[in-house]
Amino acid sequence: MHCPFCSAEDTKVIDSRLVAEGDQVRRRRECLSCHERFTTYETAELLLPRVIKQDGTREPFDEEKLRAGILRALEKRPVSMEDIESSISQLKHALQATGEREIPALMIGEKVMEQLRALDEVAYVRFASVYRRFKDLNEFREEIDRLENQPG
Repeated sequence: MHCPFCSAEDTKVIDSRLVAEGDQVRRRRECLSCHERFTTYETAELLLPRVIKQDGTREPFDEEKLRAGILRALEKRPVSMEDIESSISQLKHALQATGEREIPALMIGEKVMEQLRALDEVAYVRFASVYRRFKDLNEFREEIDRLENQPG
């Protein structure tokens, strides 16, 4: 790692510890040339799978698109940004954990609905109504009935 102060190539690690619930390593480093100290953070780089859309096209996973859909469903609902970001993180982790290079958009939508159901039932129904393209009030009713009859 290059020193951010003098750009020397040689630095040494003087302390390492796990942070962010074990998802990152914090390293305290010292430049062997100018003796300045600085901190770096190391995380595992896990690639997110490409998304196979319903029309068969493929595109890179877009976290902002995911966030926008979730935020739209949760608009004016009493859910904290911390809980929303945690859900997004869990979704990304679940997608990475599949180990697949490509994943159908339908699977992502189902996982989003699971997260929304746990966060806020109104947001869940909002998202489901768009995602499943409800045609009329009866389809809303059926989804609400299904929601009420499912445990947890």
